[in-house]
Amino acid sequence: MPTYLELKAQAEALLQQAEEMRKQELRGVIAEIKAKMAEYGITVEDLAGTTSGGRGRGKGTPKYRGPNGETWSGGPGRKPAWVREILAAGGDIERYRIQAV
Repeated sequence: MPTYLELKAQAEALLQQAEEMRKQELRGVIAEIKAKMAEYGITVEDLAGTTSGGRGRGKGTPKYRGPNGETWSGGPGRKPAWVREILAAGGDIERYRIQAV
């Protein structure tokens, strides 16, 4: 029966092997990702979420201004409380649309 120290050495050796295998596989995964990025025209900025549009990519340009100066882009997702209150009271959210200059 192996001792604790022998098992610990085996575990450390397996962890080292696993890390080496991860590094080898990582090269292939990165190559696949780069190929997909090129195929679909995806940029690093798209991945970082620094471009406009889409979920998780910033709040967007405000389209509505609330009675206390709050803003809302009008995008998908949960509406701010002030918008929900206006709509619940039967108000027209378009009255709060920010007019383009």
